[in-house]
Amino acid sequence: MTTSSISKGCFVFKPSVPTRKKKKTLDAEDYFVNGSDDCKDSKLRFRICLDLWEDMKSETESVQDDLNKKILDSLLEFAKKSASSFMSREEDWASRMRASEIPVAALVLDTKGFSSPFKGFFCHPLPWGSMVYQTTTDSNTKLTTPVQETFQQPIVLLPLEDDNGVNLTDHNMTFQSLSDRLQHSVTPFVVSVQAKECAAVKYLLQKVLQRLTGVSMDKDEEETSTDLPQKSAHCFLRSLCDWYKTACKNSSGISPGKKRSFSQMDFSANPPIIVILKDLEAFSAHVLHAFILICSQYTQQLPLLFIFGIATSLSTVQRMLPHSVTSMLSIKLFQASSCTKHLATVIDKLVLTPKFPFKPSGKVLQVLVGLFLYHDFSVHNFIKGLQFCLLEHFHSQPLSVLCCKKQEAVVRTQQLSHQEMEKIRQLPSFMRFVEEQEPQEQVELLTSDEHLKELCQKLLKGLHRYHKNFFPILRCLHVLTSTLPKYPLGKQIRELHVTCLERNVWETEEYESAVQLLRILARDELLTALQKCVEILLPGKTKELRDALKQLQDLKDRLEQLDAYAHPLALDRHVEGRADDCFSENGLQKKTDLFQLQKTLLQMKDSRRTKERSPFELLRNETIEYIHSLVKMHLTRPESQPLYEVCYCTSSGTLRHHLNATPRTSLQMALTHPYCYLQNEALRNETGAISSAAPDICIVYKLHLECGRLINLYDWLEAYSTVVIAAEGEDPDPSEKENVDEIRHACFIRAVSELEFLGFVKSTKQKTDHVARLTWGGC
Repeated sequence: MTTSSISKGCFVFKPSVPTRKKKKTLDAEDYFVNGSDDCKDSKLRFRICLDLWEDMKSETESVQDDLNKKILDSLLEFAKKSASSFMSREEDWASRMRASEIPVAALVLDTKGFSSPFKGFFCHPLPWGSMVYQTTTDSNTKLTTPVQETFQQPIVLLPLEDDNGVNLTDHNMTFQSLSDRLQHSVTPFVVSVQAKECAAVKYLLQKVLQRLTGVSMDKDEEETSTDLPQKSAHCFLRSLCDWYKTACKNSSGISPGKKRSFSQMDFSANPPIIVILKDLEAFSAHVLHAFILICSQYTQQLPLLFIFGIATSLSTVQRMLPHSVTSMLSIKLFQASSCTKHLATVIDKLVLTPKFPFKPSGKVLQVLVGLFLYHDFSVHNFIKGLQFCLLEHFHSQPLSVLCCKKQEAVVRTQQLSHQEMEKIRQLPSFMRFVEEQEPQEQVELLTSDEHLKELCQKLLKGLHRYHKNFFPILRCLHVLTSTLPKYPLGKQIRELHVTCLERNVWETEEYESAVQLLRILARDELLTALQKCVEILLPGKTKELRDALKQLQDLKDRLEQLDAYAHPLALDRHVEGRADDCFSENGLQKKTDLFQLQKTLLQMKDSRRTKERSPFELLRNETIEYIHSLVKMHLTRPESQPLYEVCYCTSSGTLRHHLNATPRTSLQMALTHPYCYLQNEALRNETGAISSAAPDICIVYKLHLECGRLINLYDWLEAYSTVVIAAEGEDPDPSEKENVDEIRHACFIRAVSELEFLGFVKSTKQKTDHVARLTWGGC
């Protein structure tokens, strides 16, 4: 490298750095394809999986919208009425009263299982100026006193959970949908806050003002004391009043985050300010108390509207706030749909339908429903679990490329390679099918790929036809058995579905019990059930469903055309008349001995066995027998269908491993066998042995397993030092036994503190220098 210069100088040349290749960012498809033998086939399966999930996702979104539509419409209507009430103030006595008091409207909806603290209230939509009376049912006094006048601030209490009082994880979706609809049709001034953001009144007011105006607060102001003087609180609300007046007059005052201006929206002149408190129970009672009292002094200037998200019941408001504060609130209760009802709808739309070819097996569905019922009551997590099943099925099953619509599956069958045809031959369901064929046919199926492709097309068509017939007949059986006493086949259709997936339902004792109860079903109940079955089978397109519909319709018409003799009451009179005849024929007197009575009763029993059945009984038995034949024909187990592995996900163990977390078992496994996580060959040892190369916490944990209920810290430390010294290869010096190395001592103290944090030990006052053991049994 040369340079030319008139004068002497120093030239610096930077070494040429080779250009580094940018690290490729892996996407979901790359992770899906990674580790697969056939990259092209894996990419195809991934695309099929995505397309199928998009269809299922759109279906769940429509279900969510339909379930929340009613309550969201009611909330929008209530917000609009509150805004119109604020605008329609007049200079009369009632208006002057409203100027000094807070408007009120009370309504408590009667919901199943919902415990309302306002039992005894006279609850209905109240006009302005009316009174709410409460009937006190105390054991000492019985009074009827006015609670408050209806000049109070409107508040919406929105219980978004079921009756168990569990906070669900899919609240954000509901609140986001509510906020979007409010901003679209009622007011642009909607703000949502959570309890974790509002530890004090100051922070709550700051969040409300900041999110409404779009102006961030000063950091120095936020770092000051959490105690908010009354004067500062009123400064916040005065600023909000000034901003609200400006925003109503000028559309530019709206937060820059709003996509459309005020003038472009069909809002009233003074749209309400809506504050959504997502988790009411998590808020401090003192914070709510102060916030409501401060806001109540500005109801003339600001049309405020609160929305409380409640996880338990309405009694939470009375428990958190005194009567002096609740008397300023107008509580109108809106009950959201139950999460169990939501789950039933999701299962009905995604699982119990031939629309989607992918199906979870009985054990997989039990795992998903078990996680829902015993962990979080979250429908959102249930859908995510179903998505994981879909992804796991397409990733682990190479033949899932055929898990698509019937026409696409038939076309893709012709495109299968020889290796994929061999995988079809290795399927357990196909092997059972081959064993049932003639020897010549078996040879053709095992040797000829073209012949196997033609058969696979027929088998896939049969599998789709099986699903089209399975689910309507399943619904008919559920309609007939869901109202029987003690619900022998389950109250929910998902329980019956799991039973049909795991075994032949007609071979179970529960089914036999249900059939016996159906044979004594009343005429009206049977007619109602048949009518529902006819409605279920009406959209059916297969020949089997059309024949079943025609037969059930004929049975229903014959039941309706029975004469009055077949009516149950007339039948009872007929049986009573036969019994009287039997008594008269045997000449049973009013006074008779025990032998004569026993003889007569035995004769009556024999006569009942041989008596002629009424037309209704014969027709009822015929109906039950026909339904039983439909069950045996169409509700066979999926394992009986060849190639069912293409559509059914059976990896329940993998699903349970990934979704059903067991933190204590994982901790014990990590502390007992650290090699499973660290993958260090020095940590390999026999079960129960204490490895000197293990981390300190693992050594301390294994030593504590050898102790009793109380552990002496000094003995524990000595045992730990002995193990560590052996790891370092030093010979223990008996003269320095009482003097433990400071570093080892510190490591021991840290390990014991970590075990205490994890919940394995705790400090105790029963003995000096001892700790108590909290867990028993190991991994």
